[in-house]
Amino acid sequence: MAHIGSYMFCIGCLQCFAGATSRFGYNGSRSPWWVWLKRGLLVVFLVYISVPVMLKVSPAFVKHLVYSNKGTSVDLSRPADFSLNHTINMYLTPEEGISLGVWHTVPESQWKEAQGKDSAWYQKSLSDGSPVFIYLHGANGTSANGYHVLAVDYRGFGDSSGEPSEASLTSDTVYVYHWVKARSGDSKVVIWGHSLGSGVATNTAVKLMEQGVVVDGVILEGTLKNTREQMKSYFTRLYGMLPGFEYFFIEPMAENEIIFPNDENVKKMRSPLLFLHSEDDHVISLHMAQQVYERAVSAQSPERVQMVTFSGSLGYRHNGLYKDPRTPGILKKFVQSL
Repeated sequence: MAHIGSYMFCIGCLQCFAGATSRFGYNGSRSPWWVWLKRGLLVVFLVYISVPVMLKVSPAFVKHLVYSNKGTSVDLSRPADFSLNHTINMYLTPEEGISLGVWHTVPESQWKEAQGKDSAWYQKSLSDGSPVFIYLHGANGTSANGYHVLAVDYRGFGDSSGEPSEASLTSDTVYVYHWVKARSGDSKVVIWGHSLGSGVATNTAVKLMEQGVVVDGVILEGTLKNTREQMKSYFTRLYGMLPGFEYFFIEPMAENEIIFPNDENVKKMRSPLLFLHSEDDHVISLHMAQQVYERAVSAQSPERVQMVTFSGSLGYRHNGLYKDPRTPGILKKFVQSL
């Protein structure tokens, strides 16, 4: 709700200007252009300074900025309404009072057989030997050629209940991983994180290592370095010269326990890693992803850590890698190497 508060703050400023116009003798005639210009610049200035102030004083605003989570008016319980007759919706309960919405899509070879099947059939299919991808938020589409894909809505997203936090997103994904492993037999299980999901993926892999589990493989698509560096990337252009930049923009991340330290996590991980990144990614720079990749290579080896980049001329930006015809082959090669 904090973003609504910011909006109302701006509306209040405009109302104040309206009142000031009356007090200064506005009689219906048009004011000089420079008066409107000054008023407009003042509005811009007030909005400009409201962002760092809200970041510092409102944890709700910080969380909204990072997670941008919102509910949905769309009925996600019926994937068939989206022409996904090979997908079932289910809800998992990682803890009392929390329900996670999950879509399970079966491999392409089972699409016809899957139509009309119930949850028990889908769960049993996880042990058919096909690799399983646990997909953590990202692109608008994924390729399920030959794979099971479980797309998880974090708590507070879609029709999942609860409120998101870094700790809860991680613990929820650990729960989903164990749920899948209990049903997938000897099938390989790969965690695939996109954007913010890359941070959830590496957090999960590290947490599982603490439990003595090494994930079969991890895919990081459009990966950030950590939230500290990401905030710098977002706001330096507009606010880099502002006194107290670190105080207003960087410290609130740590104060609200929003870190997602991919750069530190990959130094601990022992799972094979595949990085996917577009050169024209407008949200997370390729340079930032390369820094994480280099740390991962140093911790393991070039044979166990791969990076595939996509030309900026293709226009995939942050969310479009699924469109590339090479993607199925890249995934197949990675999975076969596990």
